[in-house]
This record gives sequence, C-alpha cells and structure tokens, in this order.
Amino acid sequence: MPRLGPYTLPNPYILAPMAGVSEMPFRVIAFQLGAALCPTELVSSQGLMRANQRTLKYLRFNPEVERPYSLQIFGGEPEAMVRAALVGKSHGAQIIDINMGCPVKKVTRNGAGSALLCEPGRAATLVRDIHAATGLPVTCKIRSGWDEHQRNYLQVAHALFDAGCAGLAIHPRTRAQGYSGQADWSVIADLKRHFPDRPIIGNGDVKTPEDARRMLETTGCDFVMVGRGALGNPWLFRELLGGAPPEPEERCEGVLRHFAAHLDFVGAGLELAAVRSFRKHLAWYGHGLRGAALFRSEVNQLDSPDEVRDAVRRFFGSASADPEGPGEEQDVDYRAALG
Repeated sequence: MPRLGPYTLPNPYILAPMAGVSEMPFRVIAFQLGAALCPTELVSSQGLMRANQRTLKYLRFNPEVERPYSLQIFGGEPEAMVRAALVGKSHGAQIIDINMGCPVKKVTRNGAGSALLCEPGRAATLVRDIHAATGLPVTCKIRSGWDEHQRNYLQVAHALFDAGCAGLAIHPRTRAQGYSGQADWSVIADLKRHFPDRPIIGNGDVKTPEDARRMLETTGCDFVMVGRGALGNPWLFRELLGGAPPEPEERCEGVLRHFAAHLDFVGAGLELAAVRSFRKHLAWYGHGLRGAALFRSEVNQLDSPDEVRDAVRRFFGSASADPEGPGEEQDVDYRAALG
C-alpha cells in the first residue's frame, strides 16, 4: 500500500486542493467515494496567524471521514507559515501541505505560491521550520518552474527533500503557462527517476480513469492527484477503484446531498450566499449532459434553496450524456476554482 509520511493510504488517488472547491462538504464526498487523501483548499498563513474568523472557517473537517487530514497553507514569510501551521495542528491537521504552485498574481507578488520556485532555499526553510515546530509531516505542491527559461523542478525538489519534505506533488506546467497547454508528464517521470525512493504525486490533465492509470504506468509516480476531472464528478474516484459511474437517480441524490452539506457549511441565515456559491458546482455537475447549457442559465438565476432543489430534481432526475459531447457552448471555465 502506498505511504505518505507515517500514513498508509488505501490507494494512490488524491483529490487536488482547489480554491472554492476543496471545502469540507466536497472533500467528505470524495473520501466516501474512494479518494485516499483530500487536502484543503489553499489557506492564507496570514489569516490563520491572525486568527481571522473567515480564514479559520476553512479549517473545519469531519474527523470521522477525513483521515488523514491534510491542511494546505500558502505564504512566503517563514515565521507566519510556522505560526499558521501550529494553528492548523491545534485544529486537528495531521499533514501540512505547502502551496508552491499557485500562479495567481495576488499570491506570487507576496512571495508565495509559485514565487517560491524562484527561491529554493527559502522554500526549503519553510519545510524545515514547519516540520521542526509541529512535528507533522510536511508535503509540498510545486510546478515545473517559473517559465520555460527556468524549469528548475529538480533543483527545487532536491532542496525540499533535503529539508525533510515527506512527499512532493508536481503539476508539470510552468507558472507562465497557468492552466493552458498540455501538462508535460515527462517532468513527472524525470522527477521520479531522480528520486526513486521518495513519494512523488503526479498532477495535470487527469480527467478519466484511463488518464490516471496511464500516468501511473508511464511516469512511475506513486500517487495521482485529480483536479479538474473531479469537478462535478466525484464518482471518478469510485471508477478508479473499479466501480461504475452514477446512474441518473444516484447523480441527482448526490447533488442534493452535496447542496445540503454546503448549506450547513456556509451557515444559517446565509442561504442566498450558499446558493450563489454552489452555482459553479451545479454547472460542473451538469457538464457533458444533454441540456446542460440551459440548466446552467437557469440555476444562475436562482436565489433560494427550494428553487435549487426543484431545478436539480428536474434536470438530474432524467439527465443523460450528450451524444454530441458537451460542446464549446457548454464548456465550463475551471480556472476560477484552481487558485
């Protein structure tokens, strides 16, 4: 069985940490459908250090389901990152994951996310200091480099592993690429060749069970991290373990359960905010089904939970795959969820 730090995971399939997606309700669903690990979305070290109530909300997890509980934090200041990791540990975190791959300017301009790829020494200091302060395994998520002229993933990996990194996830696109183009899986294979005894987590362009199995076979990585492929399709983890895709009735009930959990997560008195923040999930759940474009237009006008439930029952209760494919007009912009 694959291991990550002191933890033996039941399979090699991991849900990617995604902003606005990897909240507790979705993580629980993914765990229940077979995901071996589901890190949180990236959480601000500054917000945790200052005990910002909005930020602390991201730490909520289900201890009966989420084992081990991996908290992803981002930041560039070692002291703030250590203090944030200690706050996370006090709230139950069992693994601290450091985001070193986010390409968004509001993150990188503060020396965090993929900006850390330009300073392997500072990145290593974060790993060393957090592990020393918390005693928890520290994992990292990186990209292949800042741009095509600085693809220094091997140098960064050496620094991180020397500092005690317990596992390294790599998205084989550069910061400059963002989420465009094709993920270069040869980078994952190269990383595994150089670090055959270290846990390497491959990520990028895994949308089907076949993609995941091909990544394992062709790169030799230890784990596969699924991001965009799981949006609207957490059943993908069940398929990866040999299960069947959902029938229309199961899909409908699954969407309703997710919505109910999302309402609870957002909180009483905030139903309108919960409905609006769940709209993106509804669009992803409908992606590739007949009539998805019309359904997406409809849900973007809904404001009450009862309206959402009625719309979900009407659409997903009998929805079938579109034989023409989702089509360009039904394509969903994933970038807002990926941070």
